[in-house]
Amino acid sequence: MTDLGLYRHLDQMTPWNDRLQVLEVIGVSDEAPDVKTFTFRSDNQTWFRYKPGQFVTLELPTADGPLMRTYTLSSSPSRPFSIAVTVKAQAGSVGTRWMFDHLTPGSHVKAYGPTGDFSLHSHPAAKYLFISAGSGVTPMMSMLRWLNDCAPWTDVGFVNCARRPEEIIFRKELELLGSRMPGLSLGFMIEERSSREGWFGHMGRIDAIRLPLLAPDFREREIFCCGPDPFMRAVRGMLDSAGFDMTKFHQESFAAPVVEEIPAPFTWPAENEAAIIVEAATPIRFALSDVDAACVAGQTVLQTARASGVRIPAACEFGLCGTCKVRKVSGDVEMSHNGGILDHEIDDGFILACCSKPLSALEIEA
Repeated sequence: MTDLGLYRHLDQMTPWNDRLQVLEVIGVSDEAPDVKTFTFRSDNQTWFRYKPGQFVTLELPTADGPLMRTYTLSSSPSRPFSIAVTVKAQAGSVGTRWMFDHLTPGSHVKAYGPTGDFSLHSHPAAKYLFISAGSGVTPMMSMLRWLNDCAPWTDVGFVNCARRPEEIIFRKELELLGSRMPGLSLGFMIEERSSREGWFGHMGRIDAIRLPLLAPDFREREIFCCGPDPFMRAVRGMLDSAGFDMTKFHQESFAAPVVEEIPAPFTWPAENEAAIIVEAATPIRFALSDVDAACVAGQTVLQTARASGVRIPAACEFGLCGTCKVRKVSGDVEMSHNGGILDHEIDDGFILACCSKPLSALEIEA
C-alpha cells in the first residue's frame, strides 16, 4: 500500500544540498544487458536541485570498507522528488557489481553532490547535438528528459552508438520521445548485428562520412559528447578536422589528467636532519577530529589527513567530483582543481582537499 503521508508540496521541503546526504533506493530496473537504473529518494524529505547532466558520488559500504564511485544522473531535475543513476557493469567493475548484488528497494547509501559543468544549462544554444556511446548516454538522457518536460520544441540531434541493437540503452524511451518532440532527430549506430533482433539502421563506427548523414548541420550546433575515452577522442578529432568551432564542443570524462608524482609518505628524519624537515612541514589542525598534523612540502591536505588518520571522503582525487570539499577555517592554500568547486563555495571558505596544498598554517573542519 502506498504511504500517502510521504507526500509534501515542494514549497514545504528544503532542497538537497551539495554535501553528504543519505539516499533510499526506491526502484531498480533493467535497461540493457548488464545495465540497471537505480532510483533514489532523499532520506530526509528534501527535493533534488541540480542541472541536467551533473553527477553524484555514492559511498558504497562494501565488505572491504567504503568505496567511492561517481555516476552521472540519468534523471531530470524537472522531476525533483527522486534521482536516478543508470550504470553498466563492466568485466572488472567493483562498485557497480556491488550495487547490482546488494542494492534493492529499501537499501540506503550515502551520497555527495551534485556537481559538474557538463550541462546544456551551462552552454545555452539554439540547436544541440548529443553524441554518445554505451553508458555515456546517461547525461544526454538527463538533458533530453529535461527538454521534453520544459522545452519540447527544442532542435536536438541525438546520436547514440552501441555494439549491438539490444545494447542501445533507453532505446524504447528515446523512440517514444522521438514521436513526441517535433525538434528531435534520432540516430542510432551499431557495430555488429545480433541474432536477438533485426537491424535496418546505420552500421559501423561514427566517422567523417557517417556524421553528416546523422546530423547534416552539425557545424551549426552546440555539441555534447560522452562515452569511452577512445570514442570521445575520435569524435573530437573528427570535428576538429572538419573545421568545427571547438569552443562549442563539450565532453564529459572522469579520467584523471596526467599529474605529478605523489610525494613519498612522510617519515621522521634522523636527528641531524630534523631542523631541515621541520622547516619544510606546514602545521594543519583538523578541528573536528582534534588532530594536529604536519604537511610535508608537496603534499596535499588530503594526503596529510590520510597519513594522520583523519578521514576525508574522496572519489576522483583530481579536483573534479567535489567529494573532498571541506571548510577552511583559517590559513591559505594553493588549489588547482578541475571544476569540482564553485566560486561562491571558495568565497565561503571551502577547498578541495585532494588538490589543495598549504601556503601557511591551516585549520580545517574535518
